[in-house]
Amino acid sequence: MMRFVYLLLFFATIPLANWMIGNVGTVCVPKGPCLLPVAPNLMAPSGVFLIGIALVLRDAVHEHFGSMVAAAAIIGGAIISIFIAPPALVVASGMAFLISEFADMAVYTPLRRKRLVIAVLASGVVGSVVDSAVFLWIAFGSLDYLWGQVVGKAWMTAAAAAWLWWWRRKRIHRFDRP
Repeated sequence: MMRFVYLLLFFATIPLANWMIGNVGTVCVPKGPCLLPVAPNLMAPSGVFLIGIALVLRDAVHEHFGSMVAAAAIIGGAIISIFIAPPALVVASGMAFLISEFADMAVYTPLRRKRLVIAVLASGVVGSVVDSAVFLWIAFGSLDYLWGQVVGKAWMTAAAAAWLWWWRRKRIHRFDRP
């Protein structure tokens, strides 16, 4: 059952993040993204936090359904985005997710069996940088917010990895009790 929750959440993060970029932020740049602070003196497009979560959810979808379903969810999320975001954001988002899916898979797949938390962290970093660079370049023709994007996604990846570590330890200890 949880695997379908991961799939649904992953699918939903893409259009929601695209909507946020144009509608939610402490500052909205004319003909640019709405921004949120991710660290002192560092801003990023507002969808960054959801995309950070999406990168981890993508690993969960990949784990439970395979890379083809993950790619289909990306395409489905991009199609839904057509109705709620400008075309440039939809194309940038879809392309960034698909390209970063391959980078993520190259890191996550060989690590996942023995070191799941490390796999999530490492693939999150790689996926974040690739996703951020591709998205910003296609959507805005600039890498101005690259470090903000990477930091914002890193916060979410770290939080998800910490939760995963805690959850796995709790699950293991539950079965160790007499």
